[in-house]
Amino acid sequence: MNHADNIIDIRRPVEFSIEDRWYTTADRRQRAIDLLRLAGIDPSTYELWEIRRHRPLPWRYHADAQVLIRSGARFVAIRKNADVV
Repeated sequence: MNHADNIIDIRRPVEFSIEDRWYTTADRRQRAIDLLRLAGIDPSTYELWEIRRHRPLPWRYHADAQVLIRSGARFVAIRKNADVV
């Protein structure tokens, strides 16, 4: 293996999902609010969370946070405030 084998082409499009719908992008850094809008989800009501295999709990992103999108990343939208009955 040489040095070139370890280089990842960051311009290469990656696939990721939000609420089990798949998307493709070459822009690997996007704001959480923009990803929610891409999925047609209201960012005033929902927050973006990422599910990672090695973490027991999802990772929460604030609306203006920059999200690094990895190939195969899985995101979910979780309601900010839920009414308890």
